Amino acid sequence: MGVKKRMSGCVATANAIRLADVDVICSYPIRPYTGIMSELARMVADGELDAEFILGEGEHGQLSVVYGAAAAGARAFTGSSGVGVMYAMELYSPISGERLPLQMCIADRTLDPPGDFGSEQTDAMCCRDQGWIQGWASTPQEALDISLMYYRIGEDPRVLLPQYACQDGYFVSHILGEVDVPTQAEVNAFLPPYKNHHVLDVKNPMIIGAQIEPQMGPGLQYQRYLAVEGSRKVIEEVHAEFADIFGRKYDPWIEEYMTDGAETVIFIQGGHAETGKTVVNRLRNLGEKVGLIRLRTVRPFPTKQVREALSKFKAVGVIDNSVSFGIACSAGILLTEVRAAIYDMGDKVKTVGFVAGLGGEMITHDEFYKVFKKLKEVVKTGRVEKESYWLPFEL
Repeated sequence: MGVKKRMSGCVATANAIRLADVDVICSYPIRPYTGIMSELARMVADGELDAEFILGEGEHGQLSVVYGAAAAGARAFTGSSGVGVMYAMELYSPISGERLPLQMCIADRTLDPPGDFGSEQTDAMCCRDQGWIQGWASTPQEALDISLMYYRIGEDPRVLLPQYACQDGYFVSHILGEVDVPTQAEVNAFLPPYKNHHVLDVKNPMIIGAQIEPQMGPGLQYQRYLAVEGSRKVIEEVHAEFADIFGRKYDPWIEEYMTDGAETVIFIQGGHAETGKTVVNRLRNLGEKVGLIRLRTVRPFPTKQVREALSKFKAVGVIDNSVSFGIACSAGILLTEVRAAIYDMGDKVKTVGFVAGLGGEMITHDEFYKVFKKLKEVVKTGRVEKESYWLPFEL
């Protein structure tokens, strides 16, 4: 049996990396993810983790180090936040293109401007199309669990893809929660030692990351497409096995909260869903038919599961905690994804976009109440008067 402790999302992630027995860690400080590396550095110094801990000269250097380490056969880990995530952008596609299943934790932070400490998911959402597995934890417990599951998924020979294990800065990374830290024996039963599919060998040299001829491009990209699509089955298998071993059961794709009998729901990802749940509880006690759905995996996007789940409701409020200036419907990426997923359903389910929590601000109880009030109006009138709202300015 594991040990229950109170810890932040950063410390929970560090414990997952220790239990995963990683070989190489590369760090460069930027808030709020830095707490992960501080704890891992302590573990290495105290002899709790036998790993090579490297301080990169910057975020681009971080990803270059773990790129090479993974290619040499190491289980590798790195992370960043905000502008640091963007500085390493050049490396993300080559790492997935080489099919190297290293892991990067992104503890979200808004980009400059304003560059604040708190959460905004724009940094990680900008990386969503790089061929990585990607999803969000909403609690410290889940931060630990998805790190373990993502290594298992990414290292599966049927997948071989890197992973962004995301958590909201401050709201998950720094706020304490109760975490069941599993035993090493349990983790060993779940996550076997990593076996690289093409370890670099000085006796058999190869070129990694070289430029290729144009005619080679379509096949390479199609292989990556097949890997991402094929990961869906593995994701479901790994979640089921995780539940068997650790006793914590997660839906691989979405979490439904009090959706039975609901007419309106909020669709959201990340730690702000925990605030939304308290509002759902209050409104349910007042007799309102409301619920909440939290997206757990954004890449690959669970089109089928989202379509089936949302088909039960009359109106859905999609909350984006990120920006995509000039996007269709003037809202965010999640609204666009949701509308694409339910397109074939016609006008059966009304959708309204809400952009909220930018710059590290909270999505407040009052804002959640306003979203549900607007959705109730949509159900009553049968009309969507405005496709999207930016909170707190437009409601």
